[in-house]
Amino acid sequence: MPESLKIIFAGTPDFSVPSLQTLIESQHEVVAVYTQPDRPAGRGRRLTASPIKQCAEQVGLPIEQPESMKEAAVQQKLVAYQADIMVVVAYGQLLPPVVLETPRLGCINVHASLLPRWRGAAPIQRAIMAGDVETGVTIMQMAKGLDTGDMLAKVAIPIDPNQTASELHDRLAILGNEALLDVIEQLRSGTASPEKQDDSLSCYAAKLSKDEAPLNWAEPAEVCQRQISAFNPFPVATARLGDETLRIWRSKIIDTDTVSAEPGTILSADKQGIKVQTGAGVLNIIELQAPGKKRMRAADFVNARPVLREAGNCFDVSTES
Repeated sequence: MPESLKIIFAGTPDFSVPSLQTLIESQHEVVAVYTQPDRPAGRGRRLTASPIKQCAEQVGLPIEQPESMKEAAVQQKLVAYQADIMVVVAYGQLLPPVVLETPRLGCINVHASLLPRWRGAAPIQRAIMAGDVETGVTIMQMAKGLDTGDMLAKVAIPIDPNQTASELHDRLAILGNEALLDVIEQLRSGTASPEKQDDSLSCYAAKLSKDEAPLNWAEPAEVCQRQISAFNPFPVATARLGDETLRIWRSKIIDTDTVSAEPGTILSADKQGIKVQTGAGVLNIIELQAPGKKRMRAADFVNARPVLREAGNCFDVSTES
C-alpha cells in the first residue's frame, strides 16, 4: 500500500464535502480541517456551521476556523500540524505565500472548471451563461494569484443545455475525487507532470449578483435559458409581470427562430407551461415563484390566474426588477 500522508483540508461549502469524504476514506490521515467561521444564516440569522465543519465534526477531526490566514499565530498553528500536503476546495480565502510553502508537498486546489477557461468565484454559472459545451474539474498546484497555478489533472464532462447550476454543481463535486487521489500519489512519488496555464485563454468568473437576475426578453431564447439555468439556485432569474416580480426557476426552449410577437409576449399559458416570445425563439417557463409564495409549477400558477390564458399578456422587457 502507498505511503500514508498527513493532509490538511481547507474548504467551506457543500461542494467541498465529497472531496473531504474521499480523503477521510482513503489511506491518508486528515490531521486538520480548515473552514470559514460560523456565519449567520436562515431567517433567524443564527450562527451556522459550514457543511465542511459539520462533516468534520461527525468524524472527530480537529477544526480550525481563522478569520484570516495572514496572522502569524494562525500560520504557526498550521506549521505545527506537520502536514505533507494541503488540499483546498472552495475554502473562500486566498492563501498567502508562506502558507502555500508550509506543507512539504505544497498546496493543491480542486477547481470547478477546465482551467484556464474560468478563474474566480463562479466558474460553474459563468460556463453555463457563456454557452460552453463542456466543463469539468481541474486539480492544480496552488501559487500566488487567483487560480493561476500549474495544472496537475483535468476531468471533463459535457454541459446539458437544460441542466441547472445546482445540478451541474452536484456532478462536479464528485467528478474529481478519483483524480484527487491520483494527484496526491503522483506528488508523493515524484511522478506528477505539472502543465502551465495559458493566461491568454482565461476569463474571470465574477461572483454572482442579484443585479444580474432580471431577464431581458429581447435577448434570444438561448440566452434567456442559459441565464435561468445558471442562476438556479442563486440569485434566481426574475421577470416582471404587471406589478409582480416573479422568480423563474426552470424553463425549456421551444425553438430558437420563431418571432411572431413582441418580446415578452405570453403566447400561451396552460398545463404545459407559459410560452414566452423572446427576441429570437420561444421559451417555455416550467417552474416559477410569485412574491411571498413557494416555488410552483407554471401550470399551477396559470390555474390560479386564468386571466393569463387571455391574449395580450406580456412580461416587461425591461431588465430592471
